[in-house]
Order: sequence, then C-alpha cells, then structure tokens
Amino acid sequence: MRVNFTVNGRQQEADDVWEGESLLYVLRERLGLPGSKNACEQGECGSCTVRLDGVPVCSCLVAAGQVEGRDVVTVEGLAEFSKQRDEHGHGGACGTGGGCGGKGVSLDAAKQWRAKPGDSQTGEGVELSTIQQAFIDAGAVQCGFCTPGLLIQADALLEENSSPSDQDIREALSGNLCRCTGYEKILDAVRLAAARQGEAV
Repeated sequence: MRVNFTVNGRQQEADDVWEGESLLYVLRERLGLPGSKNACEQGECGSCTVRLDGVPVCSCLVAAGQVEGRDVVTVEGLAEFSKQRDEHGHGGACGTGGGCGGKGVSLDAAKQWRAKPGDSQTGEGVELSTIQQAFIDAGAVQCGFCTPGLLIQADALLEENSSPSDQDIREALSGNLCRCTGYEKILDAVRLAAARQGEAV
C-alpha cells in the first residue's frame, strides 16, 4: 500500500508498505530519519517515541497504515516544531483535549506548521529547542539511545504543564527507560527547561 502523511512539516509518501510494517520502520528505513530508536519493539522502552497529531506515541506500536493523512513529529523536527509553537502556538496535545487551559489552538491549526525550505530534513542547521539545549547543559545525554524519546515526551509534558512538579516529570517520563544516567540528570534537564521557558514568558 501507499501511505501519505506529514513528517516534520513535510508531505511524505511511502510506497510498497506491507500491512504489518510499523511507523518506526517507515521513518527509519524508508524516510531516512534514524532519530527514533529501534530497541524493544514492544512499546516498553520509549526510545521510538514520536508525536502523532500532537500526542506522544511509541512508533513501534503504530502500524504505518494508521498514519495516512496524519501529522508526525520526530526528534529531527522537534526544534522547528518547538519554534513554530513558540511563535504561532499550536494545538498539539491541547488540540486533542489535553489540559492546556485554553492556551492552544485547534488541531487543524497545529497541522499548518511547516519547516522552512532551508532547514534540512534531519534537523541540522536549526537552533535547538529549549528542552534539547537543557539536556545538553544538564549533562542528561550519555549513550543517546533513549534521548530522542525522552526529548519528545518531555517537550509534550512542558507544553501541557509549564511548571511540572518532580512527580509530574517522573510520571510523564515513566515510559522512557534509560540504562546510563540514573535519571537524575534527565530530571534536572526538564526542570532547567521549565525554568527557562518560564523566564521567556
């Protein structure tokens, strides 16, 4: 089958997709976006987390055919996605009924963001998002295998809750496993990103 969907603000088409093929496989092997990691393939580790119509999902559990006509954001597009949100607002989880206190816009408006032609598909050459920079500054990146999923999930958390408690952070990231850091630096990074976002408002 052929699947048409938007990835990081660009229309994409995947041909010859078989029924059991996952979104993760399509992203990595067909579209050349290796940021989402292939680890457990059972939705247990969170390393393949992407945003599907604004909602974080494990892309290993989503059949490629399910994304027809939908919007996907991977870690490669996170910086531009975050920039568009900061400049213009978007629905994301808010547009699908999340608790954002009316700050978001409709999901249809969320789908209108587009990467600039000069930005590469891989996210190179763009300024990092607040959460990405916070992960670097807090030393939350070690082997990097879990990092893409953690970034996507943490960004979604901060979109919904600009001042999360430690419990909020732990709960939001509970589906993302890390074997290197012991999680403390990751928690520090999310706290740092929340503080920086608060200063920017």
